[in-house]
Amino acid sequence: MTQLGNAASSAGRGGHKETVEVLAGRILDGTYGEGKALALPDLTAELDVSQTVVREALKLLAAKGLVDAHQKGDSVVRPREDWNLLDSDVLRWKLAAGASSDFFADMLELRRSIEPAAAALAAERRTDDDLAVLDAAVSTMAVPDADPALLIRADASFHTAMLLASNNRFYAQLQRVIVPVLIQRDRAVHAGGGEFEHPHPAHAAVVEAVRARDVDGAYMAMLELLDKSAHGHP
Repeated sequence: MTQLGNAASSAGRGGHKETVEVLAGRILDGTYGEGKALALPDLTAELDVSQTVVREALKLLAAKGLVDAHQKGDSVVRPREDWNLLDSDVLRWKLAAGASSDFFADMLELRRSIEPAAAALAAERRTDDDLAVLDAAVSTMAVPDADPALLIRADASFHTAMLLASNNRFYAQLQRVIVPVLIQRDRAVHAGGGEFEHPHPAHAAVVEAVRARDVDGAYMAMLELLDKSAHGHP
């Protein structure tokens, strides 16, 4: 049985949650393209669940911008620009379905507009606890021949801690968008097996500027770190 078939079987056994996952996966991977009509009777038969389960699943997907759901009749897959990529579930489904280089480029542009400013705020507002988390992440990066999985976790911890250290509630929330994409990208970089600059120096430079409460230095150090990321470095 194919993976898609297994997913459909899971929907039949499990109900609402599994039905949401199956439908979302098919939308995000293009199986159900933009403008595709999703007929309630067809989905009910295919997934072996009740109309109530399918209807509730479509309501949830509608709230996330993936479909226009109607109480009666067909629902329709909405254009990609309507999908709420800031929603953690939609982002997870997108990454699972496969993200293009353009997707990662768009995320890098978002990060360049957010993370240097967050680092500058962290230089003003950081606490000793914030520094402890940042130091721990950078220390892990400094370990010679560290396992790639450890480096990826350390990178995620670093960027999460920096956004939190900004003590801006909106920047802090953006960890839910930035960090999952960062992890996916780091995995791809390490899996590529090519030569790249070790991540420790660039990350340590940001932390030292934050420690010194050097607002401009923290901004520029984070910008430089992201510029390295644009050239394929972790």
